Amino acid sequence: MKLIHDKDADLSVLNGKTVAVIGYGSQGSAQAQCMRDSGVNVIVGSIKDASYAKAVQDGFEVMDIASAAAKADLVHLLLPDEFHAPVYKKEIEKSMVAGKTLSCSHGFNIIFKEIVPPAGVNVIMVAPKSPATEERKAFLEGFGVPGLVAVHQDADGNARALALAMAKAMGFTRAGVLECTFAQETYEDLFGEQNVLCGGLVDLMKYGFEVLTEAGYPPEMAYFECVHEVKLIVDLIYEGGIQKMNAVISNTAEWGEYVNGPRIITPDVKARMVESLKDIESGKFAKAWMAEARSGAPNLLKKRQELGKHPVEIVGAQIRALFEKK
Repeated sequence: MKLIHDKDADLSVLNGKTVAVIGYGSQGSAQAQCMRDSGVNVIVGSIKDASYAKAVQDGFEVMDIASAAAKADLVHLLLPDEFHAPVYKKEIEKSMVAGKTLSCSHGFNIIFKEIVPPAGVNVIMVAPKSPATEERKAFLEGFGVPGLVAVHQDADGNARALALAMAKAMGFTRAGVLECTFAQETYEDLFGEQNVLCGGLVDLMKYGFEVLTEAGYPPEMAYFECVHEVKLIVDLIYEGGIQKMNAVISNTAEWGEYVNGPRIITPDVKARMVESLKDIESGKFAKAWMAEARSGAPNLLKKRQELGKHPVEIVGAQIRALFEKK
């Protein structure tokens, strides 16, 4: 895949256009501020909550979602996935007329047909590969974070140019942008979250902590070994890859990686990952998650509460408090 940089994107295609950022949470605030700083006319659509007040405080023209969608040329949806479809159908759909553009930073609702835009509307994706805090920080430092752009529906021939312009306005093309499809971003993102970054890594840390503490080792030391030091290792990999990490750790640790890693993460884990990917691609996961969300997310809330009671979280909070800057 070819990296797209500043020279490949024309910010002027957004001249005279209004971008409505729908939702002013972490990504909404970061993306809106970056685009505004780049000279884009940005308004914010939000319900009357704390984020609405924050957007006003940050100097944006803020209005209800329906009014923002009606006023904008590009509607950029940055709500949580489970709220996209109901908000779109109630507040936005009536304003999505020919010539407008619907944008998002994750293809979930388009790919799983929770939202089906009309034929005359451009449908694009502009997605940072970074948490919002780092995205905004990098922009203010004069650089940017990597990003993805995708075109799902090109109604007027300008969809790709608009996506690249938005990416440039947010600083993503300074670092480099990859062009993909909505399906590639959606399926890979869900897979990575569930199997490695969130699901896999969190359970690996919890099991390691449990094994050490159940064997009688101090929980404080178990936390350091199985949770705290994960960041140090991941930072090394981020900077230079797995081999860079191996070059920095001890030979003992590296040998343990080769010998014991495959004992823990066995081929059957990969087989279950394959099953997980199939569930994602078939829509099985999306269907189950939407059913959970629409019922008030009782199981999600239960799991969240249970995690808060796990010893690894309790000990972790105590450890972090000891090292807080006074």
